[in-house]
Amino acid sequence: MLLHLYHNYNLDITPNSPCAYYLDMANFKIYTLILVAGMLITGSLNTLTKKAQNQSTAKGIYGHEHSFNHPWFQTLLMFYGETLCLLGYEWQRRKARKAAENGQINDDGADIPERSPSAIFIIPTICDLIGTTLSGIGLLYVPASVWQMLRGAIIIFAGILSVIFLKRKLYPVHWLGMGVTMCGLAMVGLSSVLGDSRTNGATHGQMVMGIILILSSQLVSASQMIVEEVFIKKQNAPPIEVVGMEGCFGVIIMSVIVLPICYFIPGNGPHDSYENSLDAIAMMYSNPRIFGFGLAYLLSIAFYNYFGLSVTKSLTAVHRTLIDACRTILVWAIDLLIHYTIDSTYGEGFDNTYGYLQLGGFLLLLCGTVLYNELIYIKCIGSPRDAANFDASFEGSQPLLDGSLRAN
Repeated sequence: MLLHLYHNYNLDITPNSPCAYYLDMANFKIYTLILVAGMLITGSLNTLTKKAQNQSTAKGIYGHEHSFNHPWFQTLLMFYGETLCLLGYEWQRRKARKAAENGQINDDGADIPERSPSAIFIIPTICDLIGTTLSGIGLLYVPASVWQMLRGAIIIFAGILSVIFLKRKLYPVHWLGMGVTMCGLAMVGLSSVLGDSRTNGATHGQMVMGIILILSSQLVSASQMIVEEVFIKKQNAPPIEVVGMEGCFGVIIMSVIVLPICYFIPGNGPHDSYENSLDAIAMMYSNPRIFGFGLAYLLSIAFYNYFGLSVTKSLTAVHRTLIDACRTILVWAIDLLIHYTIDSTYGEGFDNTYGYLQLGGFLLLLCGTVLYNELIYIKCIGSPRDAANFDASFEGSQPLLDGSLRAN
């Protein structure tokens, strides 16, 4: 294409020319759009495939057919997906090393990333393990769209914890955003509890328990953000290394400690175990669809984190809010499409009575996020923009969620 422009239009496309600059900018925008599209697709896939596994049935280790009820095993899959991010991290190190050897500068001007001390990843890994598993158990009892929306509660917990532990100042606009978010969460939760439980195969009591577990998981995830802020940020560890190392430690902890303990805890699963991972493997072997969902979930976790962390420097809070909103809408739309056009066993139906209550709750959640991230300015509500020293005060008041694109 460059040769075509050069020969036919006599354009100057030498490295320092204006034409070369605009071509580089166009290529950068296309590359960013590809990354954002990848984030949206893979982010939706990790929710949909995880729920699809839960809705599948197969013969287990003892030959009895039952639903795939293995949230702890799904957490192990999530950690495997995060571990794959280390491949991206090593690729970045190799690229930086080659650039240094050739006397060149990296794309971002940074030095070769140094590996961080391994011990600092243990505590956030445990938080990740608990948060992911609690939300996974909750997903067994609520529709995927409700699960996706309830995860917006992290704004409330992250805001409160940042004030308590990080001594960050929240302005009235932040508190208002958190209040609006709480109203949205209440509406979404009520729509799930009051709706037709038959569409999700869970009782009203199980739905309430699922909602409580999901909200609890967001409290743990917010705590993980605080831990990472206090211990890991001081090491200047690249985000992709943080995700990969937490995944690596998570695989070890799950395989050596957690899953064996869950196997011997009494429960209603096969072999009277609370969690029988051998049964999960047997079900994936007997039903290729469950195996495919698990593989897609694992890969979507890896690629979502890689896409998100690769493009996060190019995104503003507006972009992140829009991506999260589009991800929720996409999950809900695909779930409805699958349920009504492909297979009613999967996805979710629309409740004509309380479905609009869920939609209203989602809009409130979106408004709460917009307010919390200061995407709109309301003069009568106190915000960092009203501070006398705007530049100095704004940095200390940045929401803790700014830049966070973690999937689980």
